[in-house]
Amino acid sequence: MISIDYSDKSPIYEQVLRKMENLIVNGVLAPDDKMPSVRNLAIELSINPNTIQRAYGELERKGYIYTVKGRGNFVCGSDKWRSTKVEALEKQLIQVLRELKNVNVDGDHIKKIVDECLGGKNNDKNQ
Repeated sequence: MISIDYSDKSPIYEQVLRKMENLIVNGVLAPDDKMPSVRNLAIELSINPNTIQRAYGELERKGYIYTVKGRGNFVCGSDKWRSTKVEALEKQLIQVLRELKNVNVDGDHIKKIVDECLGGKNNDKNQ
């Protein structure tokens, strides 16, 4: 399901967190799917169960999963985590746009990039 990149300098729990978020966002793990147990995932990845528990705790805090006592962890419906994800992505986008502005990238060029990313029709103007 996921793997750990030991050359990645980020903590292992963050790698697990990011990879699980991606699986949920991309629909690989659907709403109400049961998450792998902490113990099984720790064994599969050969890491400490506390590391998995920490990642799952963060996933729950962010609204990606919920816990049913005695049954395990389950994926939340998309509406519960979507606002958290959108808010985080908006912050990242604003930061990147500010950085582009700080290095004097022309606003029209930034708009062109955005249009291309969104599949806008403006990217055909000069072709």
